[in-house]
Amino acid sequence: MRLYDHRTGQVEELPRRLHIHVPSGASRVLVVADLLRRVAQRAKHRPVTVTRAAAVPAAPAFNIPDLEVAAPPDAIEVSPAPDAHLVVHEIPDERTADPLTMRLAWLRIHHRDPDDVDLHRAESDLASWRSLMAEWANAPGRPLNREYVAEAESALVNDLDSPTALAVLDRLIADPDVQPGAKLETVIHLDMLLALDLVRDIGRT
Repeated sequence: MRLYDHRTGQVEELPRRLHIHVPSGASRVLVVADLLRRVAQRAKHRPVTVTRAAAVPAAPAFNIPDLEVAAPPDAIEVSPAPDAHLVVHEIPDERTADPLTMRLAWLRIHHRDPDDVDLHRAESDLASWRSLMAEWANAPGRPLNREYVAEAESALVNDLDSPTALAVLDRLIADPDVQPGAKLETVIHLDMLLALDLVRDIGRT
């Protein structure tokens, strides 16, 4: 797994033992740190720990579990601060939408990209994807599509390229050659990394 190091200006291989520390309370910083944790765990980094400064609040609404309050000396810091390993641009008005809508909007842009988010698209996509998942859940079961999974995961292990991973998800959803049951299993598998709660409407009337 590789990650751009703001201090060196290079994309570097991550150590096998990965400690991630969040010294800033900005919600987007927490989302990026959580994505890094999820991707690193799937990429077989052992162990992966995420810690936060005492002043940083937990963010369960963004599907981020509570973090330990500690900072190992070898931790990779995720912060808006310019001296951090991984610098994340803060984006204003983060409370103008549902937290998972915000999470998707942030994931649509690269963590090093300061451009504004598209909340309308994120809200529309979440509603559409959840509706499709509920529909696909009634279809015959099929194995997940490994080609789409591999392509999306390859993007994420390459400097957390979540926009490319989401573009893969868009193509999967639109692909008429992939059966609904396979789409369901593939999206569930990818959502374990994206943490957008795309299964939320399955089984609802």
